[in-house]
Parts: sequence; C-alpha cells; structure tokens
Amino acid sequence: MKTYSAKPADIEKKWVIIDAEGVVLGRLAAIVATRLRGKHKATFTPHMDMGDNVIIVNADKVQLTGAKRTDKTYYWHTGHPGGIKSRTAEQILEGKYPERVVFKAVQRMMPGGPLTRKQLSNLRVYAGTEHPHEAQQPEALDVKSMNPKNTRSA
Repeated sequence: MKTYSAKPADIEKKWVIIDAEGVVLGRLAAIVATRLRGKHKATFTPHMDMGDNVIIVNADKVQLTGAKRTDKTYYWHTGHPGGIKSRTAEQILEGKYPERVVFKAVQRMMPGGPLTRKQLSNLRVYAGTEHPHEAQQPEALDVKSMNPKNTRSA
C-alpha cells in the first residue's frame, strides 16, 4: 500500500463564506484554520497548500466567552527600549480595525512557517457584511449549526 501525496494538478480549491455574527471566537478560528490548511479533505497533504479560500464577514460581531472581552490583552513591541504596548480585545473590537481579532485568532491556531503564511493569504476578514468576492460565488458555511456551543448571545 502506498501513501497518497497530492500533486499541484490534483488540488481543487473552493471559496467559502462564513458569517461570524454571534459565533464564539476560538471555535470559529479552529474551524477556519482547519479549512485553510485543507485538513477537512480526504486528500490532505501536509506540505501542500490544499486549503480553501475563506471569507469571514461580520467579524466585529464575534463573541468571546467569560470575561475575555475585557481581560484578554494583545501585546506588541515598537522596537524601541521600553516600547511594549497593549490593547484589550474590547478596545480592538470597538476600534478602527475589529477584524484583526479574528485574523490573529486564526493565525495563532496554525503552525508557523512559510506554508502557513501562504495559507493565511487565502483568508479574507471583513468587519461588515459587504465583501468584494461575489464573482467567486462562495458557498456559505454555517458554523452556528455545526454545534450548539459555537454560538453565544451577547
């Protein structure tokens, strides 16, 4: 018996759209990371970019469980001495770029490396309901109905 290894000609990428309104952030990120890597396919090959193109809309309406909205802190460094900065998840979600919370959650669910960076380029996150990818005819993936724990009311 031989191990199957997908070739570039065998890879078939689809477009998927996910509505993040009312969905728990960590559960959404786990599902999206699986889709981006292509692990949901029977022909998954670890060293190939087999994943789908994922569009996430309503990223500003994503839910966090417990007190994470106020307690979860994102840190970064400016590169200057004493230049560590931080913001809470609530500040980012109410700020100018609320989609960064979803992007960072997905990014941190994936392994690091050049292939992951390529796979992350197949992720598009939008704060509102509008997106410029209608021409690709994305099929809707209903994350809310997969598991009752995936949703949370505000």
